[in-house]
Amino acid sequence: MHTLIECSLEISIEPWKKLVVHEVIEYGFEDLVRIVLSQSRAAGGGIASMNWCNGLVFQHAVFPDTESVVQEKLKGTIHYSSVVLAKKDKFERQIVKENGTLNLVDVSANPIFFQLTETLKSAQGKRT
Repeated sequence: MHTLIECSLEISIEPWKKLVVHEVIEYGFEDLVRIVLSQSRAAGGGIASMNWCNGLVFQHAVFPDTESVVQEKLKGTIHYSSVVLAKKDKFERQIVKENGTLNLVDVSANPIFFQLTETLKSAQGKRT
C-alpha cells in the first residue's frame, strides 16, 4: 500500500525566451544529403538522420555547456553555433541513395523548430 505524501512544491514552466543562431549554411538538398551521408560513413556508419520542418531539412549545432553558456540558458537564451539547411518542400520519412540512407524526422510539432524554420525561410532572400 502506498501513502500519498503531501507536498507544497511550486512547479513552473519557463519557455525559452530567445534563440540566437550564429551561422546559417544553406546547401542544395542533394549536396546536403551527400555531405551528411559522407560524415555518417566517416563516423562509423549507421543510418544518418536530419530534422524536417516547414519545408526545410536542417541540423543545428550547439555550444558546449560552459559556465557562460549555462548562464545564458538559465536566462532563457539558447545559442546555436550553426544551422545547416536545405529546402525540401515535401516530407519523406527516408531518403535512400547509393551511398547510404538518410532518415528525416518530422519535428513540425516543436514550436521552436517551427518558428526557427519560418525565420530561416523569410531570411533566405537576404542570404542569397
